[in-house]
Amino acid sequence: MIRSFFFKTVVAACMSVVGTLGTTSALAQTADFPSKPVKFVVPFPPGSGTDTSARYFAKKFTELTGQNVVVDNKPGANGFIAVRNVLGAPADGYTVFVGSNSTLAVNVALFKSLPYDPVTDFAPLSMMMRAPALLVVPAQSNYNSVSELVAAAKAQPGKLDYGSGSAGYQLMAELFNDVAGVQLFNVPFKGASEAMTAVASGTVHMAFADITGASELVKGGKLRALAVASDRRVPAVPNVPTAIEAGLPGFTAYTWVGAVVSAKTPKVETDKLAAIMGKIEALPETREFYEKLGAETMRGGAEEMRAFQNAEIQLWKRIVTKAKVEQQ
Repeated sequence: MIRSFFFKTVVAACMSVVGTLGTTSALAQTADFPSKPVKFVVPFPPGSGTDTSARYFAKKFTELTGQNVVVDNKPGANGFIAVRNVLGAPADGYTVFVGSNSTLAVNVALFKSLPYDPVTDFAPLSMMMRAPALLVVPAQSNYNSVSELVAAAKAQPGKLDYGSGSAGYQLMAELFNDVAGVQLFNVPFKGASEAMTAVASGTVHMAFADITGASELVKGGKLRALAVASDRRVPAVPNVPTAIEAGLPGFTAYTWVGAVVSAKTPKVETDKLAAIMGKIEALPETREFYEKLGAETMRGGAEEMRAFQNAEIQLWKRIVTKAKVEQQ
């Protein structure tokens, strides 16, 4: 009986030590996080505005933490491929989804059913940037203004088209259809860079594009910008009128980029990632980087990002209803 009591006591003590060691090990791993390379998954091809943000933040992330960041582009299927890749990876904080307004908000409004929920499946980390969309046509186009484009579309109902590299750009164009009273039809592409190539070559008549990716093509003479969908002119393209100035009352449209992780990621890792991303967002050089591209930083942590995301989802739902866009 004494021997039995002694055995149980020893076993209990050993289990306590093992448990303590396990907890200590877990705390040490958290303190060292990140202790290996991190992956940023992007739902668009290289050269897109989202990709540009991911690569900038990846560089700064490495400078702050000493850990390499791999930018992994997974374009196509309206972002579903990238989302599946992120949600299928271990929820340990080492796989970050750098998403856009399309994948994190617009898809909810445009699709009847999604294979993911951008709110419940992900934990927000930080906003990264916001940029007004540019309405662009081929450089050799006959249209030199929004009014000329609208007049041509009204004279040829159903004949003109637009290219879209994501659900967000599609809804911007559908909003344009509604405000301008025209009906251009959609030609979808894998990403914004492919859509811009199609516009530049004259394959499609027009498109809305992220200013961070399209402004250089405008300056390089490959595209012509007819309007910028912001409430004021943008220094990156100072001679381009706002959509409101160009005759589209109340028309503003922005793309934005934010970072999230799987909602199953432990809070300690999520909070540490959010802190790192927030530090990058607050850097003066980050503001300067985006200003040169015609964009702006969006300060705000996880709570602010979630509130903004929910507001965006409701906004695009209203636009889908107002513009009578058929859900896919």
